[in-house]
Order: sequence, then structure tokens, then C-alpha cells
Amino acid sequence: MTEIERIHALRQQLHEHNHRYYVLNNPIISDQEFDFLMHELQDLEAKHPEEFDPNSPSVRVGSDITKEFRQVEHRYPMLSLANTYNEQDIEEWYNQVKRGLEGEDFEVCCEMKYDGLSISLTYEKGRLVQAVTRGDGVRGDDVTANVRTIRSIPLVLQPDLGYPDNFEIRGEILMPWKSFNRLNEEREDIGEQPFANPRNAASGTLKSQDSRVVAERELDAYLYYLLGDEVDVEGHYEGLEKARAWGFKTSEGMKKVSTLQGIYDYIAYWDKERYNLPVATDGIVLKVNSIRQQRSLGFTAKSPRWAIAYKFKAERVCTRLLEVTYQVGRTGAITPVANMETVQLAGTKVRRATLNNEDFIRSFDLHEGDYVYVEKGGEIIPKIVGVDESKRDANAKPIEFITHCPECGAELKRIEGEAAHYCPNDSGCPPQIKGRIEHFIARKAMNIDSLGPETVDAFYERGLIENIADLYTLTASQINYEGNREKSARKAIEAIEASKQVPFERVVFALGIRMVGETTAKALARHFKDIDSLRNATVEQLTEVDGIGEIIAVNVVEYFRHPKNKEIVDRLISYGLQMSLSAEQQQSIGTELEGKSIVISGVFARHSRDEYKLMIEQHGGKNVSSISSKTSFILAGDNMGPSKLQKAEKLGVKLVSEDEFLEMIEGSTPSLPSEGNSSGEPSSVSDKEKSPVQLSLF
Repeated sequence: MTEIERIHALRQQLHEHNHRYYVLNNPIISDQEFDFLMHELQDLEAKHPEEFDPNSPSVRVGSDITKEFRQVEHRYPMLSLANTYNEQDIEEWYNQVKRGLEGEDFEVCCEMKYDGLSISLTYEKGRLVQAVTRGDGVRGDDVTANVRTIRSIPLVLQPDLGYPDNFEIRGEILMPWKSFNRLNEEREDIGEQPFANPRNAASGTLKSQDSRVVAERELDAYLYYLLGDEVDVEGHYEGLEKARAWGFKTSEGMKKVSTLQGIYDYIAYWDKERYNLPVATDGIVLKVNSIRQQRSLGFTAKSPRWAIAYKFKAERVCTRLLEVTYQVGRTGAITPVANMETVQLAGTKVRRATLNNEDFIRSFDLHEGDYVYVEKGGEIIPKIVGVDESKRDANAKPIEFITHCPECGAELKRIEGEAAHYCPNDSGCPPQIKGRIEHFIARKAMNIDSLGPETVDAFYERGLIENIADLYTLTASQINYEGNREKSARKAIEAIEASKQVPFERVVFALGIRMVGETTAKALARHFKDIDSLRNATVEQLTEVDGIGEIIAVNVVEYFRHPKNKEIVDRLISYGLQMSLSAEQQQSIGTELEGKSIVISGVFARHSRDEYKLMIEQHGGKNVSSISSKTSFILAGDNMGPSKLQKAEKLGVKLVSEDEFLEMIEGSTPSLPSEGNSSGEPSSVSDKEKSPVQLSLF
């Protein structure tokens, strides 16, 4: 078997294993075996870039290509459904259908209404070619690159399954509860506001400019509507059964009924059972099953007459507020928590609910001992949604937000433009200290996996560590002070020593600067190259970095200005941590771009955006994020946003294609593009004309 044949064989194998794992929930190989096959495919694809396929299983990991989403008009409008909240409305709809069909018998397909983001997928000859959001129903955003990272969506259908050459299938993109919980923990860990519910999280993720972020967040998808001129099915239910056989994930709970009572029974069952599902649902969708009858019933201006959505009522209970306590996060953010008399809600016992911040408390005019209404609904964390003022004690006092930290007593501060209060005593407040150390040792930071939160707490209580730098002074005898942990003590010291080789960009993330997550840390590291340049940067210099706004810039400046942080960073430098980009990353290759300010825009085939940014820096150029009269030229890929094209044309800024740029820095052409490429359109060249650069596409 040739390497090219092996690529095609591996792709088919991995597509099948993805389907078994993410759709059928029935894997037949281990994760390790799957990873081995994937690595083999990626290596072969890197050797054969001419075999690039946007639907290869390897695209599931995403890329760092930033793009402005292109607007695409739907072939068939994506209409919304009429909503109902009670059985009377369902009965009225059912009778209207009966009248519209002039008494003809009909079946209703009942299925779950998933609480996610609507998506339309187009397939040609069994291959995914386009994924578009609902948008305004007439046109939506082309998010194909991001959708390709969702493993439950087939990229290539198995052959000989009888699907038409062209069809469209619609459904919901969702974030499972498991992924949602993990994401919110990560956001809270870096001081970012957690998502309110999985739908918001899924929507924000799918619109990410970095498809690697989409891949990491492990979205899911359920498909619920098959359509197209070549789709030949008699009923909606039968169409989805076909789609399932082709490899699509559909609702397991889908059922056909022929009576009004059958609809009620279905709703009653899922009103309770929905809490056992791995994803959020907010109701039931009812559709006349027969496609012929659907056509006969037709549409109103806004929705089909043959379908309706029943929305579950968010379960609400009333219970007594016992007290409000306050939690201190790693970044010093203060979160008020309502402690209540235990009550049963949505299948679980609830005794605590988030109160978000002082403004939230004031909006309900909360008093001590109030009887409050609590809901879960689409939120994973119970929330207070109202107060029964009729039960309020006449002598009850309003809840007053605390003025001092409950852990260290420092006076709280509130930053202008932010809702939260913060404890400023970041060097002396125990939860902040321990939280920063736990963040520092985390897998995505310094990866000191032999330590954990309980160990950090124990070391802190024993006075062994008071900050992240103290980790590097620990000895095996201190860890094994009781004499029965010799092996774990040795592993911990080895892991701490190994962390000194962690790359600079992860060290920046590990420092725990407020609102500086992984992506931001990487951008800062790549731009400033070493710790001294970063810690001496001004707000103005920081905001020149792509993606860094003023709030983050101020946080960075204040972090390095703090005397205690200065001391910690100096100690980390002395202990030998990586405090600059590697020699390879910093290497200056040439001066072809010296003095030039360059904007990168569009989608590229040969290298990632980060790789092009590094090339620009290595050849003396400067990366800038916005187009101005001072922009030297734009490195323009495919699908460059129309607004940027217009601005470039208006300002007379020249465009350079990917291949022209590679030739430029190799010195084979003048350092500026020819006048012929200033029309506002990126240059295009045939595959034979492309620069013969060997690279990895994934």
C-alpha cells in the first residue's frame, strides 16, 4: 500500500471510529489506539500536503485561523416555530391541523426540543460542504471550519447507504453539561465571567474566531430535519430514521403518536426524564409526520402550520433564605451565595444559589429571612428569581453587601465598569494565595501533576509555601515529613524540576494575571518575547497586541507593578524557569520586512496565522491588528472580510497573497507587491505556481 493509499484508508477508519464513539456510543478500539492512528494520519498528511482534504478526520482538532464569518443565504428559509406553554394551546393546534386536513387521519412525530444553536448542514456526494447558522432565517454565518471540529457531525458518509447526492440536514449545536461544567470552572479560574447556561456557551463557542477553541470545548449536535429536492421519504420520522442509518445523531426519544392523549403522555414522560439527559432541553417539538400533509397545511408568514413547540415550564420553588455568605476566588472576586432551607428542585436537593453580585441583590431588595423563589430552568446553578414579600417579617433588615474581605479583612474595591467587588490583598488573602498556586500547578499551566489542591492546602497550612515561587524551594524531606511518602515526595520534586522546561507562553499563563487566559498569554509571549519586555510594557504597548484590550492591559501592568509579584517573578527567573521564547522562535532570519506594519486577514492554506506572525517578526516586520494609512500591506488569504477589503481600497493599502508573501521573504521578488495587486482582491495562483514549502497542515 502506498502512502497515499494509506492516507485514504486511515481517513475511512477514523471516520468510522468517530461515528462509533460519538454517535453510537459503542467504541471498538481504545483511546490510545485511536490516537496512534490519528498521529499516523497527521504525519502522512504533513508529508503529502497535495492530499489536503477539509473533511479529513484530522481537522477535528481545529486550527488557529482567524476569519470573519461570511454571510450565506439559506436555500430554504429557516423559520421559527410557534411556542406554547399549556395543554390547551396544544389541543387548539391539534384541532386546527385536523380542520386543515379536512378530517383526514394524521400522525404526529414527537421529539425533544434541544436548547442549542440552530445549524444547517449541506452535503454533496456524501461530504460535508457547508455549515450555516440560522441567522435571521434568510441568511446566516458560514461556520463550516468550526463545525468540522464537532465529532458527532459526520464529515464523510459511508458509501453505498442510499443517500442522495445533494441534501440538507438541520439540527442543534449543543454544549453537553459535562463540557459546560468544565468550561465554567476554567473561566472562573482565570477570573472570567462564567457562562449562564449551555446554550450561551455553545453559541459563543461556535462563533469563536479560533476553531481550536471549538474543538477543545467538545460541542455536540442533534439533527432533526432532513430536506432537499432529492430526498424521497413519506414521513418526517422515516426521514430521520434514514439520516440515523447514514450516520447522523438524532433524538433517541423520537416517537410517532396518533392521538392527543399520546402527545400529553409523551410530554409528561419527558418533563421528568429530561433531567437525565446529557444535554439541555427546554421542551418538545410536535410535527405532522406526513410530508404530503405538511405541504397541504403550508406556512404562515413566520412558521409552519404543521409544527409547534411546547416549552417546559422552568420548575420554581419557594424556600426561606437563611443567610448570605461570601466566597473569595483566586483573583479576589467576591461572590455572594444564598444559603436556604433545603428544597427539592428539578430532581435534586438545593440549599444554595448564586447571587452574582451586589447589583443582583439590590434588584430583588433582599431582606434577611425572605422567602425566595428559586429556579433551575436552563441554568445549571440554581438562581433566585423573585421574592414573596407577603411573607416578609416587618422587622427584617435589608441584606447589605459586605465592605471587607471575609477571609483577610481587607477593604473591598470595585473596579469601574465591572459588577464584582474584589479583595485587593492578593498577597495576604489565603483563598487567593492557594488559588493562584493551584492555578500555577495545573496541567495547562506548569503541569506539576504530582501536586493537587489538597496538597497545596496542606503545604500552606504547614507554612511551607506562601506563593508560587516557594514551590521551587521544597525538599523531599519536607514533603515526606511523616516518613511514609518517600515515593510521592520524590515524584513531586521531579515534577517541580521538570516544570522548569515548560515554554514561556505557559509560564505567562501560570502567573495567574487576572483575565489572562491561555490564548492571551500566548499572544503576550509571542509579542514581547521575554519577561523583561513584558513586565516593563505600558498600557499603550500592551493594547497594540492583537486581542488585548485596555482592561487586560491594565491588569498586566498592575500585576507586574505590585512589589510582591516583582519579587516572585525575580525568584522564578533565578530558579531557571523559561522566561523567554526559544531561540528558534526568536531567531531573526532576514530584514526584508524591516520597518513595515503588516495586517493579516483571511484564511490560509500553507501556514497558520501564528506561523505567519512569527515569520513577519523574524524578517523584521511588525504585526498590527487594524488597517490604517500607516499599514504597509495586508497579507490576504481567502474569505477576507468585505469591510477590510473596502477599507484597504479606500486607503490604498496593497494586498499580498500568501504565495507572494512567501516569495517575498525568500528574496526572490521585490519586498513590496506589484501595483497590479491593489485592486482590493487577493491574488490567486494555480497549485503549480505555489512556492514549494514543506509544512504541516495540521
